[in-house]
Amino acid sequence: MNIFGIGLPEMAVILVVALLIFGPKKLPEIGRSLGKALKGFQEASKEFENEFKREAQQLEETTKIKPDSNSTVAARSKQE
Repeated sequence: MNIFGIGLPEMAVILVVALLIFGPKKLPEIGRSLGKALKGFQEASKEFENEFKREAQQLEETTKIKPDSNSTVAARSKQE
């Protein structure tokens, strides 16, 4: 099991140190807060990604060049 480059032994050491620092009563509360923060960050990141994709798609649609009957590309294709 390897999460963020941290293996199981390292995670156990971190958990023991956190338990010694914060105590058994505060640790679940801290874990809950950390989980909520990570969830909020993931939601914000997904929202940003969706907004970026939506804007890129709109930009792509507005910059598409449609040949006119008066354009040189349309005139060349008619001559050939």
